[in-house]
Amino acid sequence: MNLHSMLLARQAEGRPLRVGLIGAGKFGSMYLSQAQRTPGIHLVGVADLSPARAKAALKHVGWPAAQLAARSLDDAAKRGLTWVGDDASRLIASPHIDIVIDATGHPAAGIAHVLACCEHGKHIIMVNVEADALAGPILAKKAREAGIVYSLAYGDQPALICEMVDWARTAGLEVIAAGKGTKYLPQYHQSTPDTVWQHYGLSADDAARGGMNAQMFNSFLDGTKSAIEMAAVANATGLLPAPGGLEFPPCGVDDLARVLRPSAQGGRLHHRGQVEVISSLERDGRPVFRDLRWGVYVTFAGGSDYVRRCFREYGLITDDTGDFSAMYKPYHLIGLELGISVASVGLRREPTGSATGWRADVVATAKRDLKSGEVLDGEGGYTVYGKLMPASDSLAVGGLPLGLAHGGRLKRAVKAGEPVRWADVNIDAKNAAVRLRREMERAG
Repeated sequence: MNLHSMLLARQAEGRPLRVGLIGAGKFGSMYLSQAQRTPGIHLVGVADLSPARAKAALKHVGWPAAQLAARSLDDAAKRGLTWVGDDASRLIASPHIDIVIDATGHPAAGIAHVLACCEHGKHIIMVNVEADALAGPILAKKAREAGIVYSLAYGDQPALICEMVDWARTAGLEVIAAGKGTKYLPQYHQSTPDTVWQHYGLSADDAARGGMNAQMFNSFLDGTKSAIEMAAVANATGLLPAPGGLEFPPCGVDDLARVLRPSAQGGRLHHRGQVEVISSLERDGRPVFRDLRWGVYVTFAGGSDYVRRCFREYGLITDDTGDFSAMYKPYHLIGLELGISVASVGLRREPTGSATGWRADVVATAKRDLKSGEVLDGEGGYTVYGKLMPASDSLAVGGLPLGLAHGGRLKRAVKAGEPVRWADVNIDAKNAAVRLRREMERAG
C-alpha cells in the first residue's frame, strides 16, 4: 500500500484532500480524532444538526479551539481552518469540498445527501449503511452516471468484509462465505429498548450514564444491524443470502472452515457464495470458544490438490477435507479507520466497497402481533426488526424495506414474525426516499 506516501505528497504540494463531514456522533468523532493526525487532509467543514454538539465533539477528541474559528466555508478554505454549522446542503455545495462523509445513520437524509453530491460533483463516503441497504444499488448507479465515487466506509464491517472478499478472489480463491460475528440468540428478535440492557448486562441507569442510546443498541441486538450490513455486502460483492435469511450459527474462529461450508459438505450454508453472520453465543447462552464477536471473516475453497497441500504446508486451519479454509480479522476500529476510505476515494478514485447490483434486501418484520392503526417505529424499536431476504423474494412478497418503517401507520394487522408489506402501511408516495426506492424496485 502507498496511500500514506501519496498523502504525504499531497501535503508537500499544498493540495490536501478537502473533506466535509456530516454528523459528528460516535463514528464521526472517531474519524475526527484521526483526521487531525493524518497528512494531506484538510477537514474544511463539519455539518451537524447541533453545531454546539459538533464543536464539543471536536474539542473532546483534541481539536484546538482556534482551529474551529472559521466564519464560513470560504474562510475555512482560505485560512486552513474548520467551519462548523448545521447546513449540510451548504457543505455539499461548497467549491472547497472534494469528499463528503455521511455519518448520520438516517436513511432519508443519506439518500438526499448522495443525490446532492451527484448534483455538485462531490465524492461520497457512506457511513450511513442504513441508506445503502435501502437504496444503495440505485445510489451507486446514479453516482457512477454523475462521475463521482460512492463508497462504503472502511472501519465499518461491510467495507472490511468486501476487502477480504476482494483479497480472496484476486488471489484466485473461490469465496464460499463472508460475514461477521455478533452476539445473537433467537429470542433477541423480540428485544425492545425496554429489555435491551439486560442482554448487555447493564442497568438502564448505567447505560444512561454512559450516554448509550437504547434504540440504537437494540438494533445491534435484535438482528437488524446484521441484516443491514449483510445486505450491503451482498449488493457489493455478489454473494447471496440464504432464502431464509441469516441463520447466525454459533462459531468460533477455529471452526470457520467447518461451519461456513455448504450443507452438502457437512456445514451450515445453503449454497456456495453466501453472506452469513456467526454468533458468539451457543444457543443455550454459553459463550463460544474463541468467538469473532467484533470481527469479520471469509471462507474459501482450495479447488485443487496442489492448493490443498499448500494449505497444509503453511499451517492453515481447514475442515476435514482439507479443501475449505478461512481468514479473519478479529476487530474493527470503526471511525478510527475511516481515513482509508478518504484516501482511497480521493487519491485513487476507488471505493472501499460499493453496490454493483440489487441482490439482498432488509424487510421490516413484526416483533409481535401488530394491530391495525399502530405506528411503526423503525430500526431498533418496539414494533419491527429487519430481516435479510434475497431481493427477488422481497419483491415477490411486496416487503416494506426496514429503512422506510418509521412513522408509517398500519392499515391492517400483521402477525408476529411476518413481513410487513407496502400494502399494510400508509406511506407518503411523494417522499423522496420512497420515490427513489420505488424506482429501484421497478428496475428490478
